[in-house]
Amino acid sequence: MKSTDTIPLDEARTLSGAFHSRLQRSADEIAYLQYDPTLGQWVEYTWQQTADEVSRWQQAMLGEQLEVGDRVAIMLPNSWEWMIFDQAAQGLGLVTVPIYTNDRPENIGYILQNAGIKLLLIGDNEQWLGLRDIQDQLAGLIRIVVLKPVEPYGLGLRVATTAEWLPAVAGRLHRWDGDPDTLATIVYTSGTTGRSKGVMLSHHNILFNAAACLKAIDIYPDDLMLSFLPLSHMLERTLSCFLPMLAGSKVAFSRSVSKLAEDLVQVRPTILISVPRIFERVYAKIHEKLETDPSIVKLLFTKTIDIGWRRFEYRQQRQDWFPGLLIWPLLELLVARKVQAKLGGRLRFAVSGGAALAPDIAKLFIGLGVNIQQGYGLTETSPVISANTLEDNIPASVGAPLEGVEVKIGPYDELLTRSPSVMLGYWHNARATGEIIDLQGWLHTGDQAKLEDGHVFLTGRLKEIIVLANGEKVPPADMEMAITMDRLFEQVLVIGEGKPYLSALVVLNDDEQVILANQLQLDASSDTFLTDKKLEKALLERIRKLLRAFPGYAKIQAVAISPDIWDIDNGLVTPTLKLRRAKIIESHRQLVDSLYRGH
Repeated sequence: MKSTDTIPLDEARTLSGAFHSRLQRSADEIAYLQYDPTLGQWVEYTWQQTADEVSRWQQAMLGEQLEVGDRVAIMLPNSWEWMIFDQAAQGLGLVTVPIYTNDRPENIGYILQNAGIKLLLIGDNEQWLGLRDIQDQLAGLIRIVVLKPVEPYGLGLRVATTAEWLPAVAGRLHRWDGDPDTLATIVYTSGTTGRSKGVMLSHHNILFNAAACLKAIDIYPDDLMLSFLPLSHMLERTLSCFLPMLAGSKVAFSRSVSKLAEDLVQVRPTILISVPRIFERVYAKIHEKLETDPSIVKLLFTKTIDIGWRRFEYRQQRQDWFPGLLIWPLLELLVARKVQAKLGGRLRFAVSGGAALAPDIAKLFIGLGVNIQQGYGLTETSPVISANTLEDNIPASVGAPLEGVEVKIGPYDELLTRSPSVMLGYWHNARATGEIIDLQGWLHTGDQAKLEDGHVFLTGRLKEIIVLANGEKVPPADMEMAITMDRLFEQVLVIGEGKPYLSALVVLNDDEQVILANQLQLDASSDTFLTDKKLEKALLERIRKLLRAFPGYAKIQAVAISPDIWDIDNGLVTPTLKLRRAKIIESHRQLVDSLYRGH
């Protein structure tokens, strides 16, 4: 039986303390893997090598006359350098502020000013040139550090590449071991409305959460995670940064989402932290291939999912033994392992968080022997509130509360939570803090839920409930998820607030809309294609079929097509790919009005 090597909280105390404890325990063990494009291979770094680099970065930071509590920002893709910068800052008592690399310039400028950033680390010339759009908001910076050489332009800023800025050799490794309740990081939420709010998290907030996760699911020193969600996202940072540090496991940094499929096969992780969108894409590709496969292949695949799912239920002790279990080894060999291989072939489990995972998708992967553990949390809770475990996994739920995390259902079925993981508050925003954390310390999540069998089941979102003109309340998220299961619909927004009926604003997949146009004998390149009544009728019929399992309220009576995709660049989705509902509606005002003309 495998053994764990978890650092206890009273030993770690701070984020810097956790790193030092891991260094003492595992100096020569592999900590991180990163692809080196120059060498054309994955390079391994031990904890000792990482510590040596951290000390170099600390010497350079000390040269900038930074003081304990100063804020420093990092705007890099997931990488060894990201971890080094963060740990170097933590060891000096600085406050790390992560920034999404794909965030809009105006939001980057707002964060730099709002947090009072003194030092900024960026990656390359593209990011550097992007700062020109916000040059009037960079005055407070005393230094910008860049990993690669950049084009000079007259900003009057102190800019240096790491080659110039870092000392040649490592010095003393500094450890900050002050009060664990001290501010460690400010994480700006990618809010769907209004300005981003800076979530203040302490050392203890984060370490408590990581330790509670380790009590729910064992992580071993030989485990290997593949990190690809942005480290600016608290789910990825806690689970791929500090949890492996406490557990002594390894982390590999994916090259990019576009290279994720290759990286999975090359790295062969045992643990994957993901959002539903990744599983949705694999699900769609599997079904796309099945459409062209012979009937016998489709039958075998369906049989594998059925037996695999019932096997899962049997192992969860929710179903009795049945004879079909005897043929699972054969079905796994013929079908399941082919899908498992595309995920590296060694996956012990995958965590899905950030949004709800559709039941059909969970069933497919679990039926193929891929253990998906759905969880739930918020940036404001460091972030995990609840999670399914390997032994107690109800995929329709977001799991049981972590040890030491309290939950209860408040007015309007809102989920409330209280724990040592709850944030210190919002940076320079006492009003917003008071609105989300009440006087008894309960944080109001804004999510509606029910509690059954010790598990949390999300049922809706308070702010996203659509109230029709007749007073009927409609949760749109599940409807939108069901519609986007069809490859034709790239993005969907269900609307109808204060209106007599529900409508849908959609973005169509380029390839699929050409196929549909041919079926309808329409010209997809025509200027009038997107407003053609024949197309509208076909889309409504397709949507109604997708929603046939929903209650009667879930009836879409009109549909309009957005000509452009909603993305981060046009400000219609957040860096974590959540739809900015109000902004989408406002930017498509004419289309929306056309859906209700005459009503």
